[in-house]
Amino acid sequence: MNGEEMALTKILVVDDESSIVTLLQFNIEKAGFDVVTAEDGRTGYELALAEKPDLIVLDLMLPEMDGIEVCKQLRQDKVETPILMLTAKDDELDKIIGLELGADDYLTKPFSPREVVARIKAILRRSAGKSAAEMDMPEPVKEKALHVGDLKILTESYEVYLQDELLDLTPKEFELLVYLANHRGKVFSRDQLLDAVWNYDYIGETRIVDVHVSHLRDKIETDTKKPQYIKTIRGFGYKMENMKA
Repeated sequence: MNGEEMALTKILVVDDESSIVTLLQFNIEKAGFDVVTAEDGRTGYELALAEKPDLIVLDLMLPEMDGIEVCKQLRQDKVETPILMLTAKDDELDKIIGLELGADDYLTKPFSPREVVARIKAILRRSAGKSAAEMDMPEPVKEKALHVGDLKILTESYEVYLQDELLDLTPKEFELLVYLANHRGKVFSRDQLLDAVWNYDYIGETRIVDVHVSHLRDKIETDTKKPQYIKTIRGFGYKMENMKA
């Protein structure tokens, strides 16, 4: 991603601490992004709808609406903008809830501005393959499909069908599903999936993988207690069964 591209990229920062907002705005703008800010959840939610940012940096503890409620409401509104959540060190439950509601990543306070910028760039790189309409770059694409059992995964239009029913997946759930589908029958550790799908080091944060696998199972499995598609390999990780269409 070059500087010219980043100058067109808008980041919404929502945090109720003015010092943090100022620090993040300075460093994110220094990295070449356009920044919009809010200091309460309600304003942040309204700006997310009005400004249509490319990414949202969202604090969990906010007045008016907390970060979890903002994330939940945006996903209910079918707003799939990537969300980087900011959490306090002891908010483990809130982290998991946020991820389950569709946040793409989180950072624990205190953090360095450089780390925030690095995470923003990583998330945007992962999102660069979204549909042409979302990225305002119309170009013809040839649709590709992956078939696994009753699942049909359209890799260009970012759609997944189960027995012809369109599923509602978050961007990260989709990426994880595609990766497993492209490597059917192969067993991956949680760390391997973190490295492959999240694209940077998440030492000790394997719970993120478990949350997304659980969410995927809720959407693609008939019986989540006896999954047919994504199997747990005890003591190691996960694999997708090599099922025939």
